[in-house]
Amino acid sequence: MEEVGNGCSSLAYKLLFLCPFGLSQPQLSVVFDESYDRIPHSDSNLEKSISQIWDQRVHKNGSLFNGKKFRYGGYSQKSGDGSKKESYVCLHLGLTDYRTFVGTNLNPSWEKFLVASEDDPTQCQHTSSPLGNGAIVETSDQKIVLLQRSNNVGEFPGYFVFPGGHPEPQEVGIETHEYCKGSKDSELVNKKVSQEMFESIIREVVEEIGVPATSLSDPLFIGISRRAQDGYESTQLYTVSMIEVEHMTSKMPGCHQGGFALYKLMVEALKKN
Repeated sequence: MEEVGNGCSSLAYKLLFLCPFGLSQPQLSVVFDESYDRIPHSDSNLEKSISQIWDQRVHKNGSLFNGKKFRYGGYSQKSGDGSKKESYVCLHLGLTDYRTFVGTNLNPSWEKFLVASEDDPTQCQHTSSPLGNGAIVETSDQKIVLLQRSNNVGEFPGYFVFPGGHPEPQEVGIETHEYCKGSKDSELVNKKVSQEMFESIIREVVEEIGVPATSLSDPLFIGISRRAQDGYESTQLYTVSMIEVEHMTSKMPGCHQGGFALYKLMVEALKKN
């Protein structure tokens, strides 16, 4: 694991897993289990703040919806260091929701939810940590697609972002862990969740930039990043060169800076190969 910061604490990010050659869908597996769910904090007042912050948000914006999300609980790795094509990674996923994300990762006191540990899943065991996805879409003339967030959104207004969103539990019929307990084949559940990791990013790209799915190549998994503080509405779409993206990263959320860092590692690795 490599930790990276950009010198601005509010936008710092970690690169948790590097896979510069990319992994295809068969090389990415998932273990979906309640053991990877969030652990409530022992501070009852801190726990109560989750509901308080959510209620405040809903009061200001009645359209907020508390949807289910997959929770990132770590990963395991097999076959070397992730730099070879035969290597693969297994994501450890639990279940969380948008309300808990708002009340922990977006909490003004979010740092109080963290545990002093070098191990990322342990450090973040009390946060919602919903698994998001982001796509580096490169056009046939080697431009990179960027979106600009609306100035009316609550988090990072006006910032540049890559297309993305979240894999959705409901897309594979998951509302609670009872779905898995009642299943005769947990391996099948894990396979469906793994497929959703790839299918969801295709959906996001199609919806956000308006290109047909048939014009896209199969997505590759190139790594995992986490931003230190976690916020999509876009108003503009741009296609820019890689050098131009470099100059725009200061106006990107940390998780998107992390995604671009992973992409640069992939480009560099392919040049050397």
